[in-house]
Amino acid sequence: MEFESATRLQHFETGIFAALDEKKNQLVKEGKRVYNLSVGTPDFKPPEHIIEEAIKAVAEPENYKYSLTDSDEMLQAVVDYYQSRYSTKISKDEVTSVHGTQEGMGHLGMAMCNPGDIVLLPDPGYPIFEAGSYLGQADIRYYPLVEENEYLPVIEDIPEEILYKTKYIVLSYPSNPVGAVAPKSLYEKMIQYAKKYGFFIINDNAYSDIIFDGREGFSFLSIEGAKDVGVEFFSLSKSFNVTGFRISFCIGNSSIVNALKKLRSQYDFGMSYPAQKVAIAALTGPRDCVINQCAEYQRRRDALCGGLRKFGWDIKDSKGTMFVWLRVPKEYTSIEFCEALLMKTGVVGTPGTAFGTRGEGYIRFALVKTVEELKEIAEIIGKSGLIK
Repeated sequence: MEFESATRLQHFETGIFAALDEKKNQLVKEGKRVYNLSVGTPDFKPPEHIIEEAIKAVAEPENYKYSLTDSDEMLQAVVDYYQSRYSTKISKDEVTSVHGTQEGMGHLGMAMCNPGDIVLLPDPGYPIFEAGSYLGQADIRYYPLVEENEYLPVIEDIPEEILYKTKYIVLSYPSNPVGAVAPKSLYEKMIQYAKKYGFFIINDNAYSDIIFDGREGFSFLSIEGAKDVGVEFFSLSKSFNVTGFRISFCIGNSSIVNALKKLRSQYDFGMSYPAQKVAIAALTGPRDCVINQCAEYQRRRDALCGGLRKFGWDIKDSKGTMFVWLRVPKEYTSIEFCEALLMKTGVVGTPGTAFGTRGEGYIRFALVKTVEELKEIAEIIGKSGLIK
């Protein structure tokens, strides 16, 4: 017997991803080589000291019980890390763990929004921004991120009547999918606007450790007044390659943090003890591995983008994140190009439209192959005839 699902699920479509996945699987069945650059899962190993701590933690029988709360040791590790890494003072009551930013962001809209509250989201932007706001029954409005403005928001273009009704705005730099970075001055301006119009800021800080060409990765909370008007999601997934442990934190304004804690207390029994031990090891251990990994990501970016430019693809280098964002040839839509690329070269990318309507005309690649592999992929694409 089949039962009809909730109508809200009709909002979430898998469409193009299912179609691309089916075609990819068919190529694999035919014995053809596939180069998957679509999913942002790091291919680097976690640092050894983190693996060792995980092994110790799962060997302890007491660690298989409900944790119920964040340990004082882990919260203190977050506090100390923010002081040493970002020169930013936070307190333990301004921190709560979440099972990855995906989960935390997905529930924050439910914790903070009433039906009809306006929220401002980036277009293009990571899909969970929209999904979480939709589940919170918010009135979603989009601010455009365009190449001509280096993918930065222009809040002055948003009408005052909208700003006065806005509950929150989501910012995300270094930005997935577009690979842009933002100066501190942008955040300073946003804080001023948040105070004037009474909305708050959610900053997604997943990639401050993957930033290129000597740029500074920083925390939104390091800006004066930030904690008065916002929170930040800080993730260990990409910096320390522990995506499967789902370790992230919502940090900042205590009223927002406490609202998320209250909602999560209704369905969650806390981050597992092994995950908390992994978090402590990452936050208190050496950071040279993170710095070295960032340099390797930059070499990978250079290999892919530089290799494609040799064949006449006029593309710009990503400034941060583990992704590159490329304009597709004019004769294709994003989806058409992804399909043609897959069938002709075996390379899997993500169509820009997966990240919003302004993603049309672009494709995103993840830097999840070695430098040599990315050079090879650039050669294969360049010789395919798809770039004219």
